[in-house]
Amino acid sequence: MKIEHHGRAAILFGLGAMIIYLLMVLGTLKHLSDLTLMQPFDLRPAGYSPADAASLLDALGEAGRQYYLTWQIPLDTLYPALMALTLMSTLRWCATKFGPTLMTRVGGPLAIMAAAFDYLENLGIVFMLLPGPGSHPALIHAASLATILKSTFTTVALLAVLATLVAVLFRSVFARAR
Repeated sequence: MKIEHHGRAAILFGLGAMIIYLLMVLGTLKHLSDLTLMQPFDLRPAGYSPADAASLLDALGEAGRQYYLTWQIPLDTLYPALMALTLMSTLRWCATKFGPTLMTRVGGPLAIMAAAFDYLENLGIVFMLLPGPGSHPALIHAASLATILKSTFTTVALLAVLATLVAVLFRSVFARAR
């Protein structure tokens, strides 16, 4: 079975994204959760209130905030781009191999929006970590909104890729049955 360029790119980007994701979930985010007994900002898809943010920032303390800044944020700087490239390469491969569909057309922009909101979330987190528990409520609301939008666009982009892959699978199964 020959995998064409976009298929190879999807696999390579996907492996990179998976490695970074596992490093975050099993490493940095787990450490932050264990340290504070709370979910880090990155793991709150429904967002957070100023009181929630202040509690987390206080529980992190100076050492935890430095850890977040020096370990989690750099990893989460790589992940959004790798995830978007994985999704876009997968969609491009499906469109090239099996023909374009609505999902292959809208999935790429959705993946880009997910990455953009992830970067905005990271920026908001950095600006909350620097001053600590005294972060301005407007900043917290903006970062929380970015978290919610990141989660929403990521979910919709993943569903677009999943729908495309399911359609490709059904198409190939029915083609073989004929």
